Amino acid sequence: MHNKTLTELSLGLQAKTFSSVELTQFFLNRIDQHQQLNAYITVTPELALAQAKAADQRIANGRSDLLTGIPIAQKDIFCTQGVTTTCGSKMLANFTAPYNATVIEKFNQAGAVMLGKLNMDEFAMGSSNETSYYGAVKNPWNINTVPGGSSGGSAAAVSARLAVCATGTDTGGSIRQPAALCGITGLKPTYGRVSRYGMIAYASSLDQGGPMTRSAEDAAIMLQAMAGFDEKDSTSVDIPVPDYRAGLTKSLVGLKIGLPKEFFGEGLNDDVAASLATAIEEYRKLGAEIIDISMPNLKLAIPAYYVIAPAECSANLSRFDGVRYGYRCESPVDLTDLYTRSRGEGFGKEVKRRILMGTYALSTGYYDAYYLKAQKIRRLISEDFKTALATVDVIMGPVTPSTAFGIGEKMADPIAMYLSDIYTIAINLAGVPAMSIPAGFVAGMPVGLQLIGDYFSEDRLLNIAHQYQQVTDWHTYIPTGFE
Repeated sequence: MHNKTLTELSLGLQAKTFSSVELTQFFLNRIDQHQQLNAYITVTPELALAQAKAADQRIANGRSDLLTGIPIAQKDIFCTQGVTTTCGSKMLANFTAPYNATVIEKFNQAGAVMLGKLNMDEFAMGSSNETSYYGAVKNPWNINTVPGGSSGGSAAAVSARLAVCATGTDTGGSIRQPAALCGITGLKPTYGRVSRYGMIAYASSLDQGGPMTRSAEDAAIMLQAMAGFDEKDSTSVDIPVPDYRAGLTKSLVGLKIGLPKEFFGEGLNDDVAASLATAIEEYRKLGAEIIDISMPNLKLAIPAYYVIAPAECSANLSRFDGVRYGYRCESPVDLTDLYTRSRGEGFGKEVKRRILMGTYALSTGYYDAYYLKAQKIRRLISEDFKTALATVDVIMGPVTPSTAFGIGEKMADPIAMYLSDIYTIAINLAGVPAMSIPAGFVAGMPVGLQLIGDYFSEDRLLNIAHQYQQVTDWHTYIPTGFE
C-alpha cells in the first residue's frame, strides 16, 4: 500500500478495499521498521488510530473527502493541541501546544489522520537537518547524506514512504531544497496563501507552509486543504482559492519558459545541469517555448536574506526567555542569570549564531547600513521577478547546486551551508510561489527542477508539474531498502 499515491489510497478508502484503521496501522508499522532515518520526533499511534476510526465512520456515512482517512505527518513546527511541539529544539522539548495551528485544524476538518510530528532543523534554521536537538535526519537514498532542511524529516518520510504526504515550511527554500535532495514534489505557495497562525515563527515576512508529496496531483489535494484566508493571521490574503486539481490536465502548448542566465552559471554542478537540460527539453516536446532571460539582482539574494531573516528571528525568538514557557535553567541566581542561561542552554549553536547576527543588524548605528539596505535590495529582487514574469509564464532552474552532500560535510563552514540555498532564497524575498519536482538522478541521487510562478499562480505551477510527470517517471522512484 505504501507505493500508492494519495489519490489512489483515497479511491481505495472510498471503495472500502481497505479501512483507514488498516492503512494507518500499516504506516505505523513502517515507521517502527525504519527508525534509522530519524525522520520523526514524535509518533502518535493512539491519536492516529482514533482519528482513523473516526474517518472510517465518516466514509461509511458518506461525509468524506479526498483526505479523509489518509495518514499524513506534520512538520514539528505546527502547534498541535495535546501533542508535544518542539520545533526541533531543546528550548521546546517539554512544550505541549494548548491549541491547533490553522493548518492542523484544516486537516482535522478534512478527516486526515496524523501519524506524528516530523524532525526538522532547530527553529527551521538550517539546510541539512543537522541542527535538530533530536539528531540529524538521514537521506533514504543514501543514509550517509543529508536530506536537506529545514523540512528534512518531511522529505525523508515521504521519500521512504513513512507517510503518504507531509507538511513543510519554507523560509528560504526549506520545502524545495529537501524535496529536491530526496526526490519528491514540494510546493512553496505565495506568501499569504497558507495561514501562519500556530506555525512557530522564524522569519515572519518569509515563512510559508506548504505540501510535500510524491506527485503534483497529490500536492494539489494537500494545498486545497491548506490554503485559504484566516482572520487569525494578519498576513493571510483574502482571495478565493481555486480548484487546484481542475486545471492539472491543461495543455502546455504555447507555454513560455524563462531560463535566467544567473541560474546556470558558475557553481552549478555539470551533471545536475545536464539533468535539468533534459527535463527542459521534455517541456519543449510538450509544446513550450524556451526563452533566455536575465535577473541581475539574484546575486544579491543571499546577503540580503542573511540580514533580513536573522533580524526577524532575533525578534521572534526573544519570547523564549525561560519565564513563560519552554526550557528554564536550574537554580538561577537572579533574573539576568535566568535569561542568559535559559537561552544559552536551550538554543543550539546555529540558532544562537542567527540571533546574534540579527541583533547586530538591528542595533543602533547598523540598522540603516544593514537591515534597511537589505530591504531595498529585496525590493529590487521582487522587481526582477515582476519584470521576468511579465514576459514568461514560468521561470525554471535548479533547486540546489549539487545533489545531497555528506552528513557533517558543511557543518564547520556556515557560509558553504548557506550557499546551498543560492537558487531558492530569492523566491522567498519576492514572495512568489515555487516548487521542486523530481527531474532525474546523478550517481544514484535525486535532482530537482525548480518551477517559479507569478503571485497566486499555484494552480498553473501544479499544471506544469503534472504534465511533466505524465511523460516522466522520476517521481515514482523509491529508495532501495524502502520498496
